[in-house]
Amino acid sequence: MLINLKNKDTLIIDEFKFKCAIGKNGITDHKIEGDKSTPRGKFKIGMLYYRADKVAKPITNIKTKIIKKKMGWCIDSNNKNYNKEFKINEHMSKRISYEKLFRKDYKYNYFITIEYNTKKVVPNKGSAIFLHLTKNYRPTAGCVAISQNDFLILLKIINKKSIININ
Repeated sequence: MLINLKNKDTLIIDEFKFKCAIGKNGITDHKIEGDKSTPRGKFKIGMLYYRADKVAKPITNIKTKIIKKKMGWCIDSNNKNYNKEFKINEHMSKRISYEKLFRKDYKYNYFITIEYNTKKVVPNKGSAIFLHLTKNYRPTAGCVAISQNDFLILLKIINKKSIININ
């Protein structure tokens, strides 16, 4: 199953078209940590994370994981956990940069990891590239964002072999 990102504002899967938002600085071939760009390429999709305290477990064929309060995603390219999920502790949280997964807003009530720079992680090449929720389609920090309703439809269509093509 191929998820195609077209015209920087549309995700296409089979006959479904979903409005989306991407990074503030568009799509890039040379992603750098913090550049607010979405990386160009074909990437596997990873796990679905969701907030069980806010939303129901969705119907999907991909692996799921409940977001806990102490979960973070390391965006510090000097850290061994760079571009990986990790458990936040008080000592660590003051010394490294990370994205908190248990957010106060709705954006990470559901999100899927996009497998960019995840296998052989290259420091400063970009991290925390997710497919997450939006209500206003404002540009992201580099992720792809769609509405919750569209996200739930997408989850029923895709599977663990799905690829997202960002071009």
